[in-house]
Amino acid sequence: MGLHPAVAAVRRGVRQHLQGLPEDGNILVACSGGADSLALLSAAVFEGHRSALRVVGVTVDHQLQEGSAAHAQRVADQMRELRADDTIVATVTVSAAGLGPEAAAREARYRVLEQLADRYDAGLVLLGHTLDDQAETVLMGLTRGSGVRSLAGMRRSFDRFARPLLDVTRADTETACLAEGVDWWTDPHNSDPAFTRVRLRTRVLPLLEEELGPGVARTLARTADQARADVAYLDTVAEAAFDDVAQERGLPVTALAALPEAIRRRVVRLAALAAGSPADELFHEHVVAVDELVTAWRGQKWIDLPGHLRAVRRDGLVGFERQ
Repeated sequence: MGLHPAVAAVRRGVRQHLQGLPEDGNILVACSGGADSLALLSAAVFEGHRSALRVVGVTVDHQLQEGSAAHAQRVADQMRELRADDTIVATVTVSAAGLGPEAAAREARYRVLEQLADRYDAGLVLLGHTLDDQAETVLMGLTRGSGVRSLAGMRRSFDRFARPLLDVTRADTETACLAEGVDWWTDPHNSDPAFTRVRLRTRVLPLLEEELGPGVARTLARTADQARADVAYLDTVAEAAFDDVAQERGLPVTALAALPEAIRRRVVRLAALAAGSPADELFHEHVVAVDELVTAWRGQKWIDLPGHLRAVRRDGLVGFERQ
């Protein structure tokens, strides 16, 4: 009997990201115990060992649910059963600090994964986001009015992180687990309609598929790929412009006004992020309002921004202050 197509799809995604890594190196795989991350870990072990790589499975206990420590230990045991060379349970304390609960948990998770990557000198940290996650991310961004940046969705790779499963559906990861005899855990948060992403997953996307025909999620994911190259280029130009015009006290209005709108608004966004506004809460409407301190100045006192910040125009500069 040949290799199941779902298993092959997961392994193919992983293999593409492992190419070029030095032999005898370490890779980290973030694993929650769900089908996506377990399918990812199984594929990483198979492909990694073929390339003489050590695979370190990491599960993060956010301490946000009762029994989370016991669950994390079960995931660690399962990662060992899947032949991970080492397993880690990383316990973190999630501090909101102006962020929403999901964003705060994500920030804590990425922070500890970066620390572990340094400790293990890992060339890569693999994340289990799927094509469905990408489609949901694009839809969420569109509903928040995040502009073309929302269309770009999640990056396939950044720094040491990679998402090998962005061409693989959630159904494929579950099928891959079934084909390999791997049991997975279903996070109760994934069925809680209090979360926007859950409502998108269980109500909005199925309705779009019913009304527009099958393949909506794949089309949204493909759109993200098409938009990402443009966004990356514009971001690179904006970062250079930000470095050129930024001063200690703020951004000179004259220099900002001379920039094209697409670059100027990106520079404004970069300045707000640098001042401490959370990326997940800084929406297009905020950036436009700050941009109007340059393009439609009427003596506005300030613009309130997420992260307890306000943008002000004073002495020919657009600056950012703590409220």
